[in-house]
Formats: sequence, structure tokens, C-alpha cells
Amino acid sequence: MKPVPGSAAEISRRQFLEVGLQGGLACVAAPALIERLFASGAPTTAPVSAPVAAARIDRALLERVIKRALGQGGEFAEVYVENRTARNILMEESRFKSAEFGISQGAGVRVIAGDQTGYAYTDELTAGKLLRAAEVASCIARGGAPIKPVGIRPTKRASRVTVKLPLGQVADERRLDVCRRADRAALDFDRRIKLARVSYYDEVRGRTIANSEGLFVTGELPLLYFIVHALSEGKGTRHMGRERISRHSGFEMFDQVAPEQVARSCAREAIAMLEARDAPSGKMDVVMQNGWGGVLVHEAVGHPLEGDSIAKKLGVFTGKLGQQVASPVFTMVDDGSLPNARGTTDFDDEGTPMQRNVLIEDGVLVKYLTDILSARQLGLARTGNGRRESFRYRPIPRMTNTFIDRGHDKPADIVASTRRGIYVQALSGGSVDDVSGMFNFTCREAYLIENGKKTAPVKGATLIGSCLEVIKNIDAVGDDLEFGPGTCGKGQRAEVEVGQPTVRIRGINVGGAAAQG
Repeated sequence: MKPVPGSAAEISRRQFLEVGLQGGLACVAAPALIERLFASGAPTTAPVSAPVAAARIDRALLERVIKRALGQGGEFAEVYVENRTARNILMEESRFKSAEFGISQGAGVRVIAGDQTGYAYTDELTAGKLLRAAEVASCIARGGAPIKPVGIRPTKRASRVTVKLPLGQVADERRLDVCRRADRAALDFDRRIKLARVSYYDEVRGRTIANSEGLFVTGELPLLYFIVHALSEGKGTRHMGRERISRHSGFEMFDQVAPEQVARSCAREAIAMLEARDAPSGKMDVVMQNGWGGVLVHEAVGHPLEGDSIAKKLGVFTGKLGQQVASPVFTMVDDGSLPNARGTTDFDDEGTPMQRNVLIEDGVLVKYLTDILSARQLGLARTGNGRRESFRYRPIPRMTNTFIDRGHDKPADIVASTRRGIYVQALSGGSVDDVSGMFNFTCREAYLIENGKKTAPVKGATLIGSCLEVIKNIDAVGDDLEFGPGTCGKGQRAEVEVGQPTVRIRGINVGGAAAQG
């Protein structure tokens, strides 16, 4: 990607945006230019038209590419075509610091031969480049017996993403306004909030997928991601709060969750944690608040359940289908069909419909997450979890919206019946060993539980343990299921949602700077 040359004196706002949305380029504007481009006034009220439609590639060409990909052998071939338009705006210190506008497009060709995968991609959607990518991908199957591909035919998929206000029809001033509103709300929350940082991102992604089984499916997917950070200062310490929302939807997301609401939640955390004292250490009970705490089971339990790890016989859940692996009150689900959720699409990046997959039910392991390759290797059904970051990557098994399902306990009763422990309200970074299941997570916001009551905030708490230990020691699950958005890594980025009700884990190791009282 190349920057577009120009300065505030050389290029108009309309020209800047039009150039920035052509030819697979990303444009970055300096602060002075942003202020001019996005200055208040009539020019900012009109939306910039940059629609992304599924790439128009002739079906006959797609069939030629699939046939070429299987020319040297292989049992499966696929063409994945993508175009993406994205906007990224950063506001810090009450000023717009950067803005990026760009598009990308390209296609990937995949061949599966036994346990091996050949993959090649191109960012030029010409017949010559697509056929060359097919030849490169086919080398993995050299010498094998070719199969005859099925003629592709259009396939319909049920839509789980509704849009009331398409992103392509939104005036740029409205994007900037939600940033300003969040910035003001964070700074006005308390005089101890010294700085706010607001990040706005939206994209529209078009996909076309065709394969040797006859599948031919197209679709378009909008995405919004809005993050607020607030830095507090007081009593000789600082704390950076964070809150975020994200959905596959139109701009109406901000009518459902106001930017001020996001900012105040972020600022509340930043102020509350100024009073924090050192967390105790040792083995103790932990109550985790509903919502983003689900990232713990996403990392510690979800990844070991992905089919590529299972096919390699790695991880603690290999060979345990049908076995009791968790507490009877524990049920874990991955559901890519939740309406408008960050991890939801109408179909995965292999064209398989996303669906509700119960992975662990009442403590019994009942399902793994698969893509086409791992489903073939394991002799299991496809679960709609084949995902990729972009056309430059081959698909692999990934989670979508993963959560602990709701239970029957009341959250207040869970806390009241906990004599002493830690109440975790928000987790931050951590690390997980997918093979051993051992994890280490930092608590960004946490409180003591003393005699059944949530009391003083604590800092420096870490949760240490193994995934099997945690899910076996969960003894209470609330009825208050909530979700939080995130981005999952695994060599590739993927949009995900995690969730849980309020849960209690008995006897988990907590690292902290203070001794237990």
C-alpha cells in the first residue's frame, strides 16, 4: 500500500477521499490536514460514496480457475474473492490525530490434497492472475488423481445481519461527531480524567466464494468498532480505563448504544481504580462479572477445542468427546448466528452457514469447532468456523461468538455466598499455552470480596491456572449473560465476541503484591 501525496494546500477534501478509496490504497492524513478536511460546514454533510459490492467475476472464469487448481490432483479446490473499504479515525487530546481511508481487493485459491493445503493469492482480479494463483496452489497435489469439480451454482444463505443506516450513506461529520461526544463525556465525568482517546473504525467487506463442490455464494458485511480510553490521575497514581462496542450493523449502532454511554463507563473504571490497593496473593475464590470475563474461557478453553489442534492431537481435549471435562453447571457455546454480533456472519469464509454449536454441555464435551479441512481429517461435520483475516490467508478453525451459557443463580446471591475472594470486573492481557491449557491473565479492574460483599478495589491481580482446573471448579453460574467484543489472534486476526454470566470459580491461584489477611 502506498500513501497518497498531498497537503492541505494541494488537495481538497472531496479529492482526498475519492483518491483514498481507489485502487487498493490506504491514505493517512496528518493532523493539520484532518482539521481542514473535516472542518464544520456544508461540505462535511454529504456522505462519501464508496460502496463495496461482492466482486463481479464471471462464473465461467471461476469454474476455469477451480478446474486449473485441480489439474494436478487434489480432492477440493476453492476460490475466495474479497473487497474491503475501511475508515479509521483517531481522536486524542480533543483533537483528531489521524485518519485512514482505503480499499483492498484480491482473491485466494486453495487446494486440499489429503492433509496438505496449497494456497496462493493475488491482488489483481484478472483471468491471468487468478489462473496463475490456481497453478501455484495446485503444486501441493502434484502427481495425485484429479477429481472432476461440480459446476458452481448460486447458493442462498440466511441473513443474520440487519442494516438500517448503511455506512456508505453516512456523512463524515456524523462519524466525527460520535468521537467528539465521547471525548466530551469522558472528560466531563470527573476532573481527574486528564486525557481521552477515541478510536472509530468501520468497514464494508464483500465476499464471493466458489468451490469444487458446486458452491457459489456472495455477500456483503458491514462492521463498526468504537473504543474509548480514559486516563485518570490522582493520589500519586494513574489508571487507563477502556470500553468498547462493536457490531456488524449500520450506523444505527450509535442510536442503540450512545457514545456518551461508552465514554462514561470507561471513565468510571479509570476513577474507581485510583483508590485501588495491592491485591492479595494465594489460592482463593474468584467471582467474575458477566460480559468480557468470557475472554478467559475463549482463550483457555475455546482454542484447545478448535479442530486443527485436535487433528494434530494437541491440547487437553484431544480424544475426550463424550467425557465429563467440566462442572455439571458449565455449558459452553460458540454461536456464529447471533444477530449482528461482532463474531457473526451469514456464512464463514468457506461458505458454510454459521450456526449455534454447543461445545460442552452440562460439563460433557460434545463437539469440536471445525473448518472444511479439519472436518475431513476428523470425520466430523463442518461447524461453520472456517475463518480468515483476508484473501491473503487460508481459512483455519476459529471461534465466533463464544460464551458460557446462562445458568440459574442470581448474581447477588453468588457474591453474598462467597466469604472471601476477588471480584473480577474486567480482564486485560494474558497468555495461554494451548497444549497444556495453562494460562495467566491480568485483572484490569478487580475488587475484594469480604464477608459476602464487594469492597475495596485492588490492583496487580493475576489469575493463574489451567483450563481444566477452572471449568471443573466453577460451582455457580448466573442468569445474567452479557457479551463483550474483541479481536482474536492465532496467526491471523478475527473479529469475535466473548461472553458469560456472573460465575464463581472456587480455589484459583491469584497473584498479587500483598499477603492475604
